[in-house]
Amino acid sequence: MAIAEQQTQGSRDGSWHGIVLQTLKRNEISLIPYVPDRVLTPLIKNLHADPFFTTFATAREEEAVGIVSGAWMGGRRGAVLMQTSGFATLANVLASLAVPYQIPLIMFVSERGTLGEFNYGQSLVCRTMRPVLDSLALEHHTITRLDELEFITDRSIRQAVTTQAPVALILNPLLTGGKVFDK
Repeated sequence: MAIAEQQTQGSRDGSWHGIVLQTLKRNEISLIPYVPDRVLTPLIKNLHADPFFTTFATAREEEAVGIVSGAWMGGRRGAVLMQTSGFATLANVLASLAVPYQIPLIMFVSERGTLGEFNYGQSLVCRTMRPVLDSLALEHHTITRLDELEFITDRSIRQAVTTQAPVALILNPLLTGGKVFDK
């Protein structure tokens, strides 16, 4: 089956987005604010279609982080979906809210800026994302293979909740197929 076909079929067939959806459900993460992203579109569509989830677009990544942080303080678990360039706006909200207040913020970041990226700005942000995560002492994993996705996602969510610390799950184009550019 072609990658593009597999990516549009959802959780029925073990696609990357189906695995993420099921792992979120299993870990009782039901609130999913996001900033729209082409790579994450199959996941976003499936989240919207599932009544278990409250899923909605936000104007900025900081807004999504604030919503998930407030939800955690109110007893509800959430995760934020964004792309690499959106992560570039988060250093302040991570350092001033999520880290010091021990919010187990789950971030799914579709990785741009690598593997044939045409946009120089995306490439710059991609090179700075991991050093920013390291400087904040935030757990992060780059997932490149479907066979490791469920294990890393599940264990990272459990660790984030148990240790009350944020985690970033970077979804590499080797996993998602990346952003496809039409000529």
